[in-house]
Parts: sequence; C-alpha cells; structure tokens
Amino acid sequence: KQTDMLARIANLPADDVPDGADEDDNVEVNRWGTPRELDFAAKEHFEIAGVAQAMDFETAAKTSGARFVFLKGGVARIHRALAQFMVDTHVDENGLTEMQTPVLVRDEAMYGTDKLPKFGDDSYQTTNGWWLVPTSEVTLTYSVAGDVLEAAELPIRMTAHTQCFRSEAGSAGRDTSGMLRQHQFEKVEMVSITHPDESDAEQKRMLRCAEGLLEKLGVPYRTVVLCTGDMGFGARRTFDIEAWLPGQNTYREISSVSTTGAFQARRMNARFRPADGGKPEFVHSLNGSGLAVGRCLIAVLENGQQADGSVILPEVLGPYLKGKLTLTADGDLV
Repeated sequence: KQTDMLARIANLPADDVPDGADEDDNVEVNRWGTPRELDFAAKEHFEIAGVAQAMDFETAAKTSGARFVFLKGGVARIHRALAQFMVDTHVDENGLTEMQTPVLVRDEAMYGTDKLPKFGDDSYQTTNGWWLVPTSEVTLTYSVAGDVLEAAELPIRMTAHTQCFRSEAGSAGRDTSGMLRQHQFEKVEMVSITHPDESDAEQKRMLRCAEGLLEKLGVPYRTVVLCTGDMGFGARRTFDIEAWLPGQNTYREISSVSTTGAFQARRMNARFRPADGGKPEFVHSLNGSGLAVGRCLIAVLENGQQADGSVILPEVLGPYLKGKLTLTADGDLV
C-alpha cells in the first residue's frame, strides 16, 4: 500500500518551468513559418476530396470500433513515406541509432517508465498480462534498466518507429472527427540516456531534431514550454511542438519533448559509473516524439490542400514517393 502510494507521486518540475494551472498558461518560446493565405475555405484533412475516400473510418468502425482508421492507396503511401523520412533523418542527420522494439512489454517496463501504477487505465493489457506500449519510449528507455553504464557510453541516442496503443481514457468527446486522436497510431520516438550534467542541453538538441522535421516538410509550427499544471506525471520539463492545421485554424500538438531527470532511472535502477571511478549515479532519461506520424500526415495534407481538392506534397518526400508529389482530387499519386 505505501509503495503504491509513493509510486503515484509525480516528478518535481525544474526551477525554470512556468507556474500555471492548465494549457492556457503555457509559454510560447518559438514560432516558425507563416500559415498560407488561402483563397478558398480550408477543409479538415478528412474533408479534402483527394483524401476523403482514402481515409475510411466506416470500415475501421466495422472491424474495430471508434477511433480507428483504414488508410488506402496514396494516403497510406504518404503515411508510410513520412515515417521513413523521419527515421532516415534521425539516423543520417541527427545521430540517433535506429531500433526495432517489441510493442508488448511486462509490468516492470511500464512501471519503470512511470506508466504504472497511475496510468494503467490509459493503456491496454492483454489477458496474459502483457501491456501494449503507449509509445516506444517504454521499450527504448527500459532497455537500460538495471544497467551500470560507463560514463563514456553516454549519451545513448535512440529512435524507433512503432505502433502505439492508447485507450484515450478521459478523452470522450474530444477530437472525435478525423484521425487526430486514435486508439492505435504510429509514432517515431526519440529517447536519450544522458549524464545528469548534459540532460538540459540534450533536451534542446532533441527539440531541434523534432522541429527540424517540420521545417523540412514546410509545416508552420509553434513551440511552447508547458506550465506546471499541464506537465506530464514523470516530466521535469516539457516542450510541446504544435503544427498549424488550416482546417481547424489553430496549432495542434504534434510532438512532446520531455526530460524526466533521474525520475525514471530511479524506478528502473539505471545508473552510470562516473569517469573518475566514483560511486554509480542515476542517469537522466529524455523522450520526445519525432514525430507522431498520423498527426504529421494530417498537417501535411491540410497545409498542402488546393482549391480543387488535390494536395501538393513536400518536396522532401520525393525520394519516398518516386517523385510523385501531387495527390489528385481522385486520390491518385502523380
């Protein structure tokens, strides 16, 4: 009982985190790009002619229920291209090591990465006790559980593209239209395991990795630092990147980049041996979306939409789409 109560105590925010009650008190720290001036009424992603027939919520509801989607044809291919573009950029330009990890994990992995016991209702558990990961933050971070690393091994920088599963408990009625909030989605995750002295600089580096993807895709965004009242349970400091969605005429979260300090490391006993040979200390762990693939698809489709129902795609996706950078109003890639 006492252990369970202690395990539900949240991390302490860093000293520079702004005080506040909710998302209205978050503080904007960066803005990039200017939203296009459209000479037609902007549509949401699922209303765009070239997208509508390729984003099938009815078939998904028949097979799985609400908050699932079938992607077809060109839209499915754009989704896949985005994920490959993200992973390649992280590996080739950002110095992250690509990992392929399980999506089923044990209680210990969920507890060690602060998803249990408090957030059990937010995740799915199988009848034989495994958990479906809410994000590969769980597998990547827990990969160093119980280890005593050498200081020279740090930082460890990893990325993985996986399916993610969330029950969306408590989100009834929110973002029910389109594919903004799904039970199953894909994400390219970034995780860093660092020396405590380096974690603040590492968080800024990870933030730039995520922001850089949106800049390459030409998607306008703004970055905010979350206030104390809007931060996650395990976070010490969190930056949210919000992409511009013309169809909603607003910025919506597409990435969260958090440092947990030693909070997760304590829960999973992940340590390093200082270079001077002193007593082992806890590492610091950081995680961030780089990026949420489905939300990035939404942003690319909405920002590239044309008056005739077609979509012009970012040039950076050319190598992944064999140079076909227009989704026609009929849903074909040309």
